[in-house]
Amino acid sequence: MNPLDATKSGFLACIAVCLFIYTFIYLKDTLSEEPNEQKFDENIVECGFYPDELCSALFVGKTAAFKIGNFCQSTYQPKTLSCVQTSCNCSMVLKTLHFITRPLSDEEGNFSLAYIITIHKELEMFVKLLRAIYMPQNIYCIHVDEKSPQDYKAAVQNIVNCFENIFISSKRENVVYAGFSRLQADINCMRDLVHSKIQWNYVINLCGQDYPIKTNKDIIQYIKSKWNGKNMTPGVVQPLHMKHRTQVSYREYVHSGMSYVYPTKNIKAKPPYNLTIYFGSAYYILTKEFVEFTLTDARAKDLLEWSRDTYSPDEHYWVTLNRLNDAPGATPNADWEGNIRAIKWKDQDGTIHKGCKGHYIRDICVYGLGDLQWIIESPHLFANKFEPATYPLVMDCLERRYRLKVLLQAEVPIEDHWRFQEANYFNMKLNV
Repeated sequence: MNPLDATKSGFLACIAVCLFIYTFIYLKDTLSEEPNEQKFDENIVECGFYPDELCSALFVGKTAAFKIGNFCQSTYQPKTLSCVQTSCNCSMVLKTLHFITRPLSDEEGNFSLAYIITIHKELEMFVKLLRAIYMPQNIYCIHVDEKSPQDYKAAVQNIVNCFENIFISSKRENVVYAGFSRLQADINCMRDLVHSKIQWNYVINLCGQDYPIKTNKDIIQYIKSKWNGKNMTPGVVQPLHMKHRTQVSYREYVHSGMSYVYPTKNIKAKPPYNLTIYFGSAYYILTKEFVEFTLTDARAKDLLEWSRDTYSPDEHYWVTLNRLNDAPGATPNADWEGNIRAIKWKDQDGTIHKGCKGHYIRDICVYGLGDLQWIIESPHLFANKFEPATYPLVMDCLERRYRLKVLLQAEVPIEDHWRFQEANYFNMKLNV
């Protein structure tokens, strides 16, 4: 390399370093301008005390923010949620965990949603999800995996006891990934929900690593405008490469340390009533009438029994029944319609999305900081999957933005304990 080229390279490297330092300083300007704040450790201030500016930059995809955020995340220690690991009286639970305690609009108050949430770990993530989707006019059935530790079950029960519209499923399963027990857990909750005194309109199923993208009001308006009276079960006729799931018999192996589904050499009989088997999402949004139908109709009962030894039956059961012409709210000609869940699948890298910025588990992206912009720009109602223990700033950014959006939509006076903080430092468009 000649001296001139070396000088140019050094100059460009110097500019790059200066730009990075400038961006870092720019992102923390908001923090340093607070006149009455005492001085804090730099890492705590930049990454934890007021992370809103950093979050705002991440939401619009600023490269420097992504680099700074990764640095911050290595030292970032979000505050432990009060009243989660320790018992509190119910008044403290509602206030310190910032639960919204009355309907935020007449439209929401007159349209109740039922939720089924299946959980087995990460207690704080469950609380973050619950307080995000909680509204007093809704109803919530929580299915806690029977294999979960006793202290985990007790902690969930302590929180649930503070709400009349949240309850633990009356029958609990040892849930195995891709096993029939996962489907049975939802059905157990459905049986409880149909006997509830609360008159709900639709039921939505979630797992403990989901988080909403759209507000309660957004969800109701989406259902009314696009699916009024219809069920959402995205899916298609079972593809050839999925037929093995229902052609041979599978068994669940359940053990406290390891649980899984394995195939046997037994060939299954054809589906009852010569039903066409569909393949689709395990996530759904169903009318109450359809739920009652699935619990009582002979075809639904026989299909459920036939599905006991299939692989991941929750990915064919709901979508198959919803394609029956006479099922309440059926969509016989539907395809993958219904923006229920935003997921970055590994095999869609380069087509549907531009890669996972966190890491993949079972070919599903666990979201990292670089995924935040993609998440909030998604048309879907919920996103999966989140791991606060690995990427704590991801969840904190989403929580703050989500609660701010919910409160901006409110048509009633805001109560102080609904806010996550007295003031917010977000500088971003919330209409995305």
